Amino acid sequence: MKYNFRLFWRTFYRSFFDNKNTTARLNKKRFIFLLLFYIVWPIGGLIHWFCFRLDDIFFPGYKNYQIEKPLFILGNLRSGSTFLHRLLSRDSETFTSLTTWDIYLTPSVIQKKITQFVSRLDKKYFNNVLHRVLFAFDRATLGKIKIHPISFFQPEEDENIHLHIWDGYFVTFLFPFMDEMPNYQRFDEALSPAHKKRIMTFYKSMLQRHMYATGKKYFVAKNPAFSAKIETLAEFFPDARIIYLARNPLDMLPSTISWINYARRQFTDPGDGYFYIEEILDMTQHWYRHALHYLDAHPSPRNLILNYDDLIQRPESVIRGFYEQFGYPNQPGLPVIIDQAVKETLTFKSDHSYSLERMGFTRQQIVDIYKDIFERFNFETREDLLPVERIELDR
Repeated sequence: MKYNFRLFWRTFYRSFFDNKNTTARLNKKRFIFLLLFYIVWPIGGLIHWFCFRLDDIFFPGYKNYQIEKPLFILGNLRSGSTFLHRLLSRDSETFTSLTTWDIYLTPSVIQKKITQFVSRLDKKYFNNVLHRVLFAFDRATLGKIKIHPISFFQPEEDENIHLHIWDGYFVTFLFPFMDEMPNYQRFDEALSPAHKKRIMTFYKSMLQRHMYATGKKYFVAKNPAFSAKIETLAEFFPDARIIYLARNPLDMLPSTISWINYARRQFTDPGDGYFYIEEILDMTQHWYRHALHYLDAHPSPRNLILNYDDLIQRPESVIRGFYEQFGYPNQPGLPVIIDQAVKETLTFKSDHSYSLERMGFTRQQIVDIYKDIFERFNFETREDLLPVERIELDR
């Protein structure tokens, strides 16, 4: 496992000494974030990497753990992957996922084992006091974020795990110096074979540690960023099942622009308006076309291209269909799981709103940019609808 020290130091340098004319200008808000980050993150990183080394000593068996039929949910951002991922994770008899806690606090086997031991003690001797305190803290902190439901104890996008080697797309949310970054948005095409191998070897080892520590049967992950690395994903996980979720670009694009701007604004203060438009346009087009081209060229019963509207309108039929197609066991309680997930999604309202006009687009421009996607999936182009401001549920 190799840490991308060059990128780490370049983002450090740019943050303090070369941030003019960027969206990460060094104002009070940014300075406070950087101060906290550079106090907390290096200490946490040293602890995690020490624990990774302990894994090699005390739990070397994780290296040989065979990940059977992992399920990867791909597609553009804001295309239903969170809904499907968390729904499937409720089927704990079948699936396991990395939670925010797993990703940021206990990525190693030994950390997970310690957490499991403390949890058993808390349950047996202390009437779950620690459990209740942690959940109250979770609700008071991460639970306040409304654009996307976040919790220490909910499954999360495990592209985040690459922050531990400072080598992945999520680094750009903290340090949006795109001219310093490898082109993660075009992973398969832009990165060297050696670089791709370093990143994916680390990712696979993280999944092996998790499966080894939990003893679960199947792993499910939602990673929109893996749409750019689908070829490499198939190489490293030849037994993988892949679902590609496609959503109407008229919904996906403005929601993605809004979400990325919101997420990066948590750590920066670029000013009013929408930023990163060209980056997002290039990325979203590629994440449609590259993944679909690969799946078309490699037809397999282990892959499924799924229309977002079909998933939302008839989730039980769709989910039962790919359980059977992918060889996962049928669960009698699936209707209850699906019903609960749908109800929670409908009651959660994102706190961001947007309109195409404010982002500089017309409806027809989006239809033209993604013409092949509209034609392939027969998405509505909505010629008769007047422009409206959107306030959307989280997807």
